[in-house]
Parts: sequence; structure tokens; C-alpha cells
Amino acid sequence: MPLVNTKEMLLKAYQGGYAVGAFNVNNMEIIQGVVAAGIEEKSPLILQVSSGARKYANPLYLKSLVDCAVKESGLPIALHLDHGDSYELCVSAIDDGFTSVMIDASHHSFEENIKITKKVVEYAHAHNVTVEAELGRLAGIEDDVNVSEKDSAYTDPSQVEEFVQRTGVDSLAISIGTSHGAFKFKGEPKLRFDILEDVSKRLPEFPIVLHGASSVLQEYIDTIQKYGGAMQGARGIPEEMLRKAASMAVCKINIDSDLRMAFTASIRKHFYDNPSHFDPRQYLSPARESIKQLVKHKIISVLGCNNKA
Repeated sequence: MPLVNTKEMLLKAYQGGYAVGAFNVNNMEIIQGVVAAGIEEKSPLILQVSSGARKYANPLYLKSLVDCAVKESGLPIALHLDHGDSYELCVSAIDDGFTSVMIDASHHSFEENIKITKKVVEYAHAHNVTVEAELGRLAGIEDDVNVSEKDSAYTDPSQVEEFVQRTGVDSLAISIGTSHGAFKFKGEPKLRFDILEDVSKRLPEFPIVLHGASSVLQEYIDTIQKYGGAMQGARGIPEEMLRKAASMAVCKINIDSDLRMAFTASIRKHFYDNPSHFDPRQYLSPARESIKQLVKHKIISVLGCNNKA
């Protein structure tokens, strides 16, 4: 099975009341861990690459690794550009063989967002590539995304129909209270399910996406801090909130910080327990296994996409 775009997998997710995980990947071990979990749980997967990952690993290397994952697994896998901030970057990803792209023009005016998104859609659809866009702005910091609290904004449901109709976009990321990074809340976590419900009524059968949706699990915070890290005050989205969103109109949930934390917690513990180790295979193998176990948990308990491949 070749790489697929997200059109069919997100439609099935909508109809089935679950979400597909979009896992940010940066290297071979993360890709292997995510895909191993997908194989065991018979789950569709979206492997997504940020602009930061492109700079770090080279998109051609990442594309080749993902091609190997597709060949090994036989799973429906989409290769997605996360937070493409320009038409040129989206075109570059499409030309590199990505099957899905996100154009994030949410920092522009509504009209400019439509203009840029529509241009990306026209190029992408001519190459059988699906497009995700964003309305509203999420706070937080992750790779090249840096939005302050004062610049963040909830999605205005009254704009979504016009935006989708005029752009022809395939899925829409909305802002309902999630945020990028591992420090998402100062007080009690809260998601605006009223906005999600309003959007889903205005866009029936249309896939909605949640960014900034890592749960920042306490076990990883504790391990990182126990073995020399500093993550005091880190807080994410409670998993029961994400499961509720997945049972509604949310068909794609982005997960990045949780992967980073699982990977880092394993490596920190390994170095503490094995101070003489210096072979990368010695500490990256358990880190890869940690990714696999985290993703299996997400697939079963949060996304509900096990046995949906």
C-alpha cells in the first residue's frame, strides 16, 4: 500500500466517532516506535513533520523513512506537513511527496487567510494531496510556532462555513482552548466544547482537527524531574476531554509534546541507571519502546482508532 492522503481516513473517523492520531516525527526511532504501535493495534496513522523537523532531519530523509514504514506495516499512513506557514513551503512538501499539508495562515486577516489557503488547495488537489487550514489562534510555543496568550483567539463559528466554501479545504483546525507545548494551563484545564458543537452543526460531516493536544502525562514529568530535568508546572489536556472531542467532530488529534517527553524520560533514566553506556543503540532502543507504548495507549484509550486500519 502506498502513502495515502487523509480524505478517506478522516471521513471514516467522523462516521465512526473516533480520531486518527497525528504524531510528530523527527528521527528514525520515533517513526519506528509510532509505526510499531500502529501495527500492533491495527490503526491508521498520520505521521507529521513540522518545519523544525524538516530543518533538523531533511525532508528527503524523513520521506524515505516513512516510505520504509509504509512498506513494512501495510497500514494506511499519511505523511503530513504540520504548520506550513507559506504557500511556498506547502508546495515544497507536496513536491517532496507529502500526501497532506497544513497551511497555517491564521496569523493573517480572514480574507488573506482565505486567499492563501485557496491557493494552496488548488495546487494540492491537482496533486491528490489533502489540505488542512486553521481558523483561530492557539497560544503556546512549539518549534516555529510561538503565539502569546494575548495574541491567541478562539475560533469564531460564524466564519467557518464561508471559509470552507471559499477555500475548498479538506479539514479545519480550530481553537477551543488547547495550546502548543508542555505548559498549557495555569489554572484548571478547560476546552470550549460549545464552540466545537457549534462548528460541527455548521459543518456537518466535516473533519475538525485539534492542535496542541498532548496530555503531558504526570508519569513522564515525574521521571524527567527525578533524573535531572526541570518540568515543574507542566500541564496538558486531560485525556477524557480529548476522548470526548474524538467522539464529536474531531477526526485528527495532534500529539507532539507527549512523544518528546516519553523519549526524553526514557533516555534520562537510562543514563542514570547505566552511567557507562555511550552506544546510542543502548539508550535509543528503550526510548523507541517508550514511544511505542505511549502511542498504543493513545490509540486505544484516547483516539479510539485501534482496529480501524
